[in-house]
Amino acid sequence: MSINRLIWQSLKKNIRNYYLYVFALVFSVALYFAFVTLQFDPALDAKADTVKGAAGIKVGSIMLVAIVAVFLLYANTLFIKRRSKEIGLFQLIGMTKSRIFRILSVENMALYVGSLVIGIFLGFAGSKLIKLIFFQITGIDQVAALNFSAKAMGQTVLVFLIIYLFIMAMNFLFVQRQSVLSLFQARSKTENVKKMSVVQILVGLLGIGLIAFGYYLSTRLFSGELGANLMFVMLSILGSVIIGTYLFFKGSVSFILQLIRKSKAGYLSINNVLSLSSIMFRMKSNAVLLTVITTVSALAIGLLSLTYISYYSAEKSAQQMVPNDFSITDADDADSFMKELEAEQIGYEETHVDFLTIQANIADALESSPVNYNGDLENEEMEIISDQATADINVSPDEAVLTGLSGAISQIISFQDQGDITLSSQTDTVDVHYTEIQEQSILPSILSFGFAVAVVDDSTYQQLAKNPEPDIQGAFGSEYIGIDIADHDQLKQANNIFQDWYDEEGNPAYSYLESVNRQKQATGLTMFIVGFLGLTFLITSGCILYFKQMDESEEEKSTYTILRKLGFTQGDLLRGIRIKQLFNFGIPLILGLLHSYFAVKSGWFMFGTEMVTPMVIVMLLYTVLYSIFGILSVLYYKRVIKEAL
Repeated sequence: MSINRLIWQSLKKNIRNYYLYVFALVFSVALYFAFVTLQFDPALDAKADTVKGAAGIKVGSIMLVAIVAVFLLYANTLFIKRRSKEIGLFQLIGMTKSRIFRILSVENMALYVGSLVIGIFLGFAGSKLIKLIFFQITGIDQVAALNFSAKAMGQTVLVFLIIYLFIMAMNFLFVQRQSVLSLFQARSKTENVKKMSVVQILVGLLGIGLIAFGYYLSTRLFSGELGANLMFVMLSILGSVIIGTYLFFKGSVSFILQLIRKSKAGYLSINNVLSLSSIMFRMKSNAVLLTVITTVSALAIGLLSLTYISYYSAEKSAQQMVPNDFSITDADDADSFMKELEAEQIGYEETHVDFLTIQANIADALESSPVNYNGDLENEEMEIISDQATADINVSPDEAVLTGLSGAISQIISFQDQGDITLSSQTDTVDVHYTEIQEQSILPSILSFGFAVAVVDDSTYQQLAKNPEPDIQGAFGSEYIGIDIADHDQLKQANNIFQDWYDEEGNPAYSYLESVNRQKQATGLTMFIVGFLGLTFLITSGCILYFKQMDESEEEKSTYTILRKLGFTQGDLLRGIRIKQLFNFGIPLILGLLHSYFAVKSGWFMFGTEMVTPMVIVMLLYTVLYSIFGILSVLYYKRVIKEAL
């Protein structure tokens, strides 16, 4: 048989095992090509003042290469070990190591060339859809044209050629260093399950304890109870959770399964044998891999959740910064802008709000004293307005309503639902009891600095306004003008007028619509990149776990043959396999979800105003996609069991 025929026969024989590897390679090429095509798309420079699109895509493409390279190198290691006996047989029949390496190189070259061609074609075909998604998320008003980029193709071929050369180097070292005997023993061996030792018990308990300790620290991160060194606390959380995860896989899982096994007094059903016992035999050897997958999954879910929280909260966050359609801090500027609107026959409603900065004692109104807060709670600067300036709030002379308190400041300074505060000017002091806290803002955040604004009775406001502290009055005066467009359909036209009229070197003025667009553009770019990187890692990590299950199923094939001969049906064996895959894929997924939940919960308020809905959407989507690989592994086991008899 000629070398070429041998290569062809070997490729046909192994293509059944390579199909998911080829799929992941094609997917990686397509995604990378689409990414690089975006990087060279001139449409990304259309709004360079707000979105550094090309730079962000370039950073994302570099990270994408790192993920894909690690995956392909690891997958190649698994497959070369699967073929170790085949390589050993080649040596036994007199074939030289250089000729064996040539066979492997040509096989991999065929897979790579085919995957590159298909991947680039699919990437080109899908680049318009990806552009459309990107423009939709970021709000860039451009046409998503289908353009083929020769630069993108050249860069894609170069990157995957370099990865191919690294893979060939790994294969060369593997073939050169292995003896014939070691090649027949290169497949992984199961672990010996011994009686639970004290060390194993301690390792298991320590793993669970470190994870719980990291979770506890994350819940107290911004409470002020842990001191002011946030970086040290964050590193402690990271180290505790990662080490705890490794020890959990190294000892905790086996420890828990040993307890279950012991509780059955040695009488294990076929489901237990194929699930619990199989996992116990291999969990320690897979601890590092599962730790990496769990940690990076948590990182991907956490980052995507935080970026989606920012994107999801864009409108509400913008409303806190810009309470009206247009917020202007200077009366003359407001008159000028309203004349522009009148010239275009755009109807509007004008809101004037006079405000005053006073000294406030809020110490008795807080649930607890914030340790990390640098302000003086007994002499805090606070803006107040008269209830006559608002149509919805009316209070008595000794009452007040707090408005605009939300986001990060509300997490640092936690007000009671009701409480007493003292308001002071140079000559007057007034005690008021606030009866309500509203998230809705009346003043833009640039005037209130994100802090609460107190709405008081007009008589109280006039009393404090007689002799205000001049040194603490805001730099932008004491009058705010809000403008709302009467016909919402004309808001976009009014926003265009605002953009042409506004001079950034003048007094601050803001457009609600523009603020939403800017935030969506900034967070949308990040969410787009993180989402695609997370999807890439999801595919690659799922494939790695699937490849491991392929390897284990082949090793256990003889066991299935014996069990089938003893009379167990295919359905009997599959029930145990399903439980096993639920553990193999479920434990890393559940731990990753828990890690990301506590990470997001500790500081989500710094990214937006809503946590639950965005995070649940991200977690559900990740879980559904991740579960596909568990289902595929069960189907592969089903085929192996069918062939075992």
